[in-house]
Amino acid sequence: MLEEVARIAEAAARIADEAMGTEFRQWEKKPGELVCDIDLAVDAYLREHLAALDPEAGWLSEETVDASDRYERRRVWVVDPIDGTRDFLRRRPGWAVSIALVEDRVPVIGVLAAPQRGELWTAEAGKGAWRNGVAIRASERAELAGARVPAEQLPRADRDLVPVPKPNSIALRIALVASGEADLVASFRWGFEWDIAAAALIAQEAGATVTGALGQPLTFNTASGQAFGVMAAAPGIHAAAVARMRERAEAVL
Repeated sequence: MLEEVARIAEAAARIADEAMGTEFRQWEKKPGELVCDIDLAVDAYLREHLAALDPEAGWLSEETVDASDRYERRRVWVVDPIDGTRDFLRRRPGWAVSIALVEDRVPVIGVLAAPQRGELWTAEAGKGAWRNGVAIRASERAELAGARVPAEQLPRADRDLVPVPKPNSIALRIALVASGEADLVASFRWGFEWDIAAAALIAQEAGATVTGALGQPLTFNTASGQAFGVMAAAPGIHAAAVARMRERAEAVL
């Protein structure tokens, strides 16, 4: 099934890629939250083809009204048609189509298609993670100081960390931890499962440690479809990162 999901993701990504630079409508779903016609077109394509692949699976997507019955189903597709819409609208490469198949609250297949970056990230539970068919592995960093973080700038308290280029897509930022090009991604705010489900599996299968902002296990296909933060890191620095960020995360809560 992973190969079929990857094929669908790449086809959906081509729809978006070919639309970049053309005229289409865009608006705010709510202040600061952008969406465009292409998000909806990709969402419709994904729903049609993924439902055909597994008709029994539920559906949770950023661009679809949530169906209450998906919580009762054993399997659910968790989808972000364009993760990193802001980069897409600015004609920048830091966006991706994100697809996860969640079974019994755990991702078992994860795919990110990022055509502007020439990348296809894939993972299957218990079988590993790949970028463009090449196996990837998280870094072996053991000290938090000097850890690479996708960021435009860092807070004063984190000046001992090293910023690296940051795609708008949080899924791609987590994928950089999976490939060893970054050591840490930390977010301590309420977010949605579709932002992280596929990338969390990719990072975990590459050997990274992925939890919520407070170090709590991540569970998917929850009633709210939300999670509090994400902490994806090289396993040797994950505990130190959680400890450093805990006060800030608790302040948000």
